[in-house]
Amino acid sequence: MAEYKNMFSLIGKSDAEVKERLNQLFQTIFFDEEERFYFDTPCGTMGYMLDTGNIDARTEGMSYGMMMTVQMDRKDLFDKLWLFTVTHMLQRDGKYQGYFAWSVNRDGSHRAEGPAPDGEEYFAMALFFASARWGDGEAPYDYSVQAREILRHCVHQDEIVPGGDPMWNRENHYIKFIPESPYSDPSYHLPHFYQLFADRANAEDRAFWAKAAQASREYIALSSHPATGMSPEYAEYDGSPRHMFRKSMDYYSDAYRVVMNIALDHLWMGETEKLDTVAENLQKFFYENTEFGVYGSYMLDGTVHPEPAMHPVAITATLAAGSIASEGPYKKEWLQRLWDTPLRKGVRRYYDNCLYFFSFLMLSGEYKIY
Repeated sequence: MAEYKNMFSLIGKSDAEVKERLNQLFQTIFFDEEERFYFDTPCGTMGYMLDTGNIDARTEGMSYGMMMTVQMDRKDLFDKLWLFTVTHMLQRDGKYQGYFAWSVNRDGSHRAEGPAPDGEEYFAMALFFASARWGDGEAPYDYSVQAREILRHCVHQDEIVPGGDPMWNRENHYIKFIPESPYSDPSYHLPHFYQLFADRANAEDRAFWAKAAQASREYIALSSHPATGMSPEYAEYDGSPRHMFRKSMDYYSDAYRVVMNIALDHLWMGETEKLDTVAENLQKFFYENTEFGVYGSYMLDGTVHPEPAMHPVAITATLAAGSIASEGPYKKEWLQRLWDTPLRKGVRRYYDNCLYFFSFLMLSGEYKIY
């Protein structure tokens, strides 16, 4: 069983202090007039998480918002986010039927038709937790039914829809970057989710998810540099970096999530020595080779790339989350650094503050399995 504890106690912060800070973070993200990025729609029955740098709602952010609100026991906000998602993002025909358009405008009109698999996996997990916390209601609030349907499409899209592609490779059990791609994104790999899916998905797919959990742990270790711990933003199935979107660096925005995922896997499912070593290596590299809060982009061996980090607060936050898995010499230092770092302000606050919230949530002992 997962042991939920206040990791900030290692730097002298009481449970009361940590819970107060967590509630402040949630209030800022959802309600602060200047800094929030959750918004109700004009009708008031739906809500969305705005990517403030791109001015769109993404399945990444919508599913993150659902996970935040189920963890904080805010059914009202969860249901608004889910209703927006079902109404405006769910694809009802074509090869993407059953998937969700990954990017839409604030009015729900589509910017893109294809899905991004990290959204689907977060949707499914958040819905399962909602079912456990609040019970299933009438569609679309029959949460567990909706979650299982999402996962059915993720694994069997080619069998359900003509011309469709599944989000997971059924041979190696890896999640794909997009359904059509023969490569992956290490930060998409959430073995702790898959281990829970192995208990909650349709019975015929439970063995698949159990294998996916183990395969993903192996893939995270495979794609991480043995000295720095860095993972590439996108990677081939053999773990080697794949450079796309005119990017020539390896360790960039998506990749920051890997250590956060390692931490939550450790918290919920227990120690995996190879992955814990990745967290230790990352904390060591960044503590010894960078100035606090001033980060660049990197090649896997630590060589600095000319492109500066777009999301420096996210780097600090996720490295602090790594203290859950790390027994290295800098675990307390990274906890203190996160405590001393405020939420990001301004146009790029969305991604940084999502990862900040999740990192703080798990370090507070409040990111729980339901």
